Amino acid sequence: MELKDYSQLNADQLDALREIGNIGSGNAASALSSMLEKPVNIAVPKIKVLEYNDVVEQLGGAESLFVGLLFSLTGDVTGMMMFLLHKELAHMILNDLMGSSFDERAELDEDSRSAIMEVGNIMAASYANAMASLTDLAVHISVPSLCVDMVGSILSVPAIYYANISDKIIFIEDEFNQQADRAASHLLLIPEVEGLRKIMQSLGLDE
Repeated sequence: MELKDYSQLNADQLDALREIGNIGSGNAASALSSMLEKPVNIAVPKIKVLEYNDVVEQLGGAESLFVGLLFSLTGDVTGMMMFLLHKELAHMILNDLMGSSFDERAELDEDSRSAIMEVGNIMAASYANAMASLTDLAVHISVPSLCVDMVGSILSVPAIYYANISDKIIFIEDEFNQQADRAASHLLLIPEVEGLRKIMQSLGLDE
């Protein structure tokens, strides 16, 4: 049966998405360790297919503060990817890279924005590369757009975008550990259904 909607994903296909997420998360932890020049470990990621309202709840409610980076997917798989950093992870990154803190009451200055965007680029590329390596498809990401806002506002963009694609979203939750510090990030993966079909075809899971 041809895949027409996220809701039609079967158990094997969901497992394949989880494997992409597992590899991407491991690559992201390695990349973050290299960039921060400190060991960064990662817990086993939680990967789910959720409805929009459930994503908001998973993230602590509409008023929870996040740093959001939005990427477009191009190549064989088109769509959107959003990388969300908890304020604790943003603080950890800025503290290690620049010796500064993340002040949720203030605008990020140009250097802080550049540092966060570079980390987001590296980590999003880890997931895109994992997808590409497992499927032999070309998967590219755009330069991200960045905002610091409440999660309800940040998610309004992908909510409008994926309303025409599916009522569900691929949700990947990571927890990074650096010595005594713990910080979480989330990746929202929204491939077009045609791209999702290509992924499953490449993996031999399109029956």
